Amino acid sequence: MATDIRYVQGDATSPAGPGNKIIVHICNDVGGWGKGFVMAISARWPEPERQYREWFASKENFALGQVQFVPVEEHTWVANLIGQRDTRKDAAGNPPIRYDAVAAGLAKVGQFAQERGAAVHMPRIGCGLAGGTWDRIEPLIQAQLSAKDIPVTVYDFA
Repeated sequence: MATDIRYVQGDATSPAGPGNKIIVHICNDVGGWGKGFVMAISARWPEPERQYREWFASKENFALGQVQFVPVEEHTWVANLIGQRDTRKDAAGNPPIRYDAVAAGLAKVGQFAQERGAAVHMPRIGCGLAGGTWDRIEPLIQAQLSAKDIPVTVYDFA
């Protein structure tokens, strides 16, 4: 059985509802943290940025499609998903988003969510600085999360 993605107005750093929650966002593969949704995460919790920077410095399993799960509160994790190549368009003019990496990362998020009975919360990942489009991201979420009956809430900041 598949569940539908729930769309709400609100702040993805304040996920609604009971139980375990995973807040997913897209990171780049060059260690940059300082623009976009990460600013809201850092304003609320210092740990996701600190751990992301340590992960980048270590180079250990730091690659497109990988995910780092950072506990930020009881029953809440931030998922640093590396789904963006660099921070600018490439020489051919392609945006930094890498849809295959987002799909691979979401599969890891799905496994983590299933193991913990967690719901997934996110802004419209990959559609800001990464340059992605929701018509390409939404089917990845449906395939990797909704199709596995994992509740997903997408937040549009009011």
